Amino acid sequence: MELVTSLPADTPLRHVAERVRRIEELGFDTVHISETVRDPFAVAALAIEHSSRLTVRTSMVVAFARSPMLTALSAWDLADFSGGRFQLGLATQVRGNIVGRYSMPWTDPVAQLRDYVGAVRAIFEAFRSGSALDYEGTHYTFNRLQPYFNPGPIDVPAPEIWTGGVNARMCALAGEVADGFVAHPTSSHPKVLAEKIIPALESGGRKPRIVAVPKVITGRDGAAVAAAREPVRKELAFLYSTPAYRIALDVLGFPEVGEKLTSMARSGDWADLAGVLTDDVLDGLITQCTYSELPEVLTTKYGSICDGVALAIPTDPADDEDFRSMCAEFRAAE
Repeated sequence: MELVTSLPADTPLRHVAERVRRIEELGFDTVHISETVRDPFAVAALAIEHSSRLTVRTSMVVAFARSPMLTALSAWDLADFSGGRFQLGLATQVRGNIVGRYSMPWTDPVAQLRDYVGAVRAIFEAFRSGSALDYEGTHYTFNRLQPYFNPGPIDVPAPEIWTGGVNARMCALAGEVADGFVAHPTSSHPKVLAEKIIPALESGGRKPRIVAVPKVITGRDGAAVAAAREPVRKELAFLYSTPAYRIALDVLGFPEVGEKLTSMARSGDWADLAGVLTDDVLDGLITQCTYSELPEVLTTKYGSICDGVALAIPTDPADDEDFRSMCAEFRAAE
């Protein structure tokens, strides 16, 4: 399976090189580049420059904040620069961010993302072949690309396009148009993947490659695992207070927990959210084990349903040797 991690979203550009080198040395195959407080294409360019074998995948570029032409130009350059190691992850974000943070229109996100992917692929083909660009979709029309503005062919294939999502329609779209799918952390439990996400993907016509992004509580020993529980509890309580992310709670038999978290969030009771995720609930939601146990646990849980698993890098570099050994054992366990 593909072993993936995410570059911390707040990584300053001046620290991208050292962090990416560390990720590569730990044994990961792929690094995800998010779009929150940094431009993902600028970060991806630095990640490519300072790695030699890592796949660099945006996860995810906010599609509706930019023209498909701008996205295609950036992705094309990065595919060429990386020698084929760049992959383009695209997502819709949510209405509040698109309208309020980016001042862009919001219509039907599934239809618009379908059209966006189609437009980007049409532009890639025009770059490759030099043929006239003539794309007309539901949201985007491109009929002008003079030779002066065409970057021309590159010596590697066009970048793969990955998407993500939680609801059934967005998952079905990935099964229809995407090369790969990155599952949301709140829907990466193996039971949720098997019962909800994969059937929805397949309803789109096929099953793309899937990377699960499970929340994992791990460390070098039992004490480290125990110490990591509370930060994860707080993060998950916040995430599951959003109704769209409560799918795992429903599938795993905790619907009342999701309802209570949402009610508390609506009333502004943020400080007490974590207490709703009792130990029993947390144990049902999250994989918890030491580094030495993790390869077998992940392979057992995900080996038959996913093509990759994303893990966070150790917060303490002193753990790197143990973590690197874990990655090697994971490879051997496949």
